[in-house]
Amino acid sequence: MAKRSPEGIYQKAVLNNGIRIVTERIPYLRSVSIGIWINTGSRDEDTTNSGISHFLEHLAFKGTEKRSARQIAFEMDSIGGQIDAFTSREYTCYSAKVLDEHLPIAIDLLSDILLHSTYKLADIEKEKQVILEEIKFVEDTPADYIYDLLYQSIWSNHPLGRPILGNPESIAKIGRDTLMNHLDKHYIPKKIIIAAAGNIDENTLNENLKKVFGNLNKNGFSNWQTPPDIKKNFIVQERDLEQVHFCLGTIGLKSADDNRFNGYILNTILGGSMSSRLFQKIREDYGLAYSIHSFISPYTDTGLFGIYAGTSSLSFEKVLNMSLEEFKLLKTEKVPDDELKKAKEQLKGNLMLSLESSSSRMNQLAKQEIYFERYFSMDEIIHEIEKVTAEDIQSLANRLFDSSFFNLAVLGPVNKQKINLNIFNDFSTIHS
Repeated sequence: MAKRSPEGIYQKAVLNNGIRIVTERIPYLRSVSIGIWINTGSRDEDTTNSGISHFLEHLAFKGTEKRSARQIAFEMDSIGGQIDAFTSREYTCYSAKVLDEHLPIAIDLLSDILLHSTYKLADIEKEKQVILEEIKFVEDTPADYIYDLLYQSIWSNHPLGRPILGNPESIAKIGRDTLMNHLDKHYIPKKIIIAAAGNIDENTLNENLKKVFGNLNKNGFSNWQTPPDIKKNFIVQERDLEQVHFCLGTIGLKSADDNRFNGYILNTILGGSMSSRLFQKIREDYGLAYSIHSFISPYTDTGLFGIYAGTSSLSFEKVLNMSLEEFKLLKTEKVPDDELKKAKEQLKGNLMLSLESSSSRMNQLAKQEIYFERYFSMDEIIHEIEKVTAEDIQSLANRLFDSSFFNLAVLGPVNKQKINLNIFNDFSTIHS
């Protein structure tokens, strides 16, 4: 199918084995971004193999039947391109960005590391050490590690609550047989989406992809999970740091939630930018934090809405209280028209600017296919943004900012016993 939009021309094709190809031709660009997306991530793991999805992503670059790790890096650098990969809780992506004339090289490299990696025992043992160092790096970076603590607090007994990187114990136990078994179960055609955006010829691209991926045939694997509950909880890790880092989290929205655009606007108003309420009040007016923002983390069947801040131990409870006050205001008072208009223009501007990047557009194509199995044009997205009303924002705030879902993760020089959690009870009694 082909769909024309002001941004480019969208097409979707499906290979005989079930692999989906989604593309957007943008003839005025010289770059092409292509990504091989596998709809599997850390939530498809259990306690014994936690971190295996991320481990496989690392190993893909260690060498194939015809290329060494050095050759993979040198071949991409020789054409001035970029090759990368990442693992999330629900998907894994291997991507490249190149000049349009070098797209065949990018396809050859990506298909080689995905289909013909050797996963040698020596590479597995060496990469274990690399991942263990990566885990230490995250734990030594409070502004990153605090999110792992929040997920652990919110979803402690569910795979979503475990770190994407795994832990030293689980990584140490993963062997080649376990890796290959996980690869065979999850890297299957029905879970693979190939997305490309830029100056491409769709027919040529599809033919090239059919040649390298068309013969991939593996049985499907069902790993359906019960949606996780979110219950009130808090985690405190005392550590000798200069600041207290904390995340306040609550129930959020699913990726395909009908109210997701209300959520985007709510996040923009609360803490999504330098002009947001949290940034202006806590940093600009009171000078209590260098970094403070809100965030949304949507998933297939659940989601969370949160706030992050780093502040002094003396200001910690004050910043937490001020954040809760902003929750209350959004629940009890409608957002003024001028503030709502500004948030909409900001969100639309950010989206439009992202269209200038072929990699951003490739990411958008893939995520739309993963969560909606359809394409949304920019006109459709802008229309949904414009529909959001002040009443919608207030209604969503009352749905999300319910203290029975509040989770608090704290890292730094703070005593768990001295944290006054009555502020959450006060929040419930002041505004139901």
